Amino acid sequence: MVCFGQDNRPARARTQPGLWAAALLVVSLAGAPAVAAPAFRRAAMTETRALNADLLAHDSATAVLQQWCADHHLAADPTIVAERVRGADKPATTEVRRLLHAGLGEAIVYRRVRLACGTVVLSEADNWYRPGQLSAEMNRALDTTDTPFGTVVKPLEFHRQRLSAVVLDGRRAILRHEALLETPDGTPFSLVVETYLRAAVEQ
Repeated sequence: MVCFGQDNRPARARTQPGLWAAALLVVSLAGAPAVAAPAFRRAAMTETRALNADLLAHDSATAVLQQWCADHHLAADPTIVAERVRGADKPATTEVRRLLHAGLGEAIVYRRVRLACGTVVLSEADNWYRPGQLSAEMNRALDTTDTPFGTVVKPLEFHRQRLSAVVLDGRRAILRHEALLETPDGTPFSLVVETYLRAAVEQ
């Protein structure tokens, strides 16, 4: 797995999908007592595990959150909106560029959003992506709209290369997933760090 430290620099150590899933199960079970502490209801822990399973089973986190929003009746309109966090900037580190296979001098764009269903913020996401791997229309949508990244790049038929998943303490956040989004031929074009919030499982 790849785990990011405080400065979001990943330490590379990939595993095969089957081994990764087994390792995640250990991480999840090990984290359960902390998540089920008094500050976090047991029912919410069950929901956290369900959300985690859904996220692990699909390539698009946006699609999972939209279905989650609809199934849990979080808003009359379950459409997920990416609320841009303006002014935030985290230039791509050498390791981020390496993970993305970015060429020398190639532009890397950083985008930070809060994914919301109605008034409920479900997650916060840091995203570094290669605009040169996207169409002009996709780049324009990412620059000028609140459309989630996964929705914008859906035509690429991407898959998710999971790097790490951690169960958090539940005081504010419940899960953190880190992944590369890749085209069908394995070309990485986006690195995402997604933090799922307690509000997603306590409505």
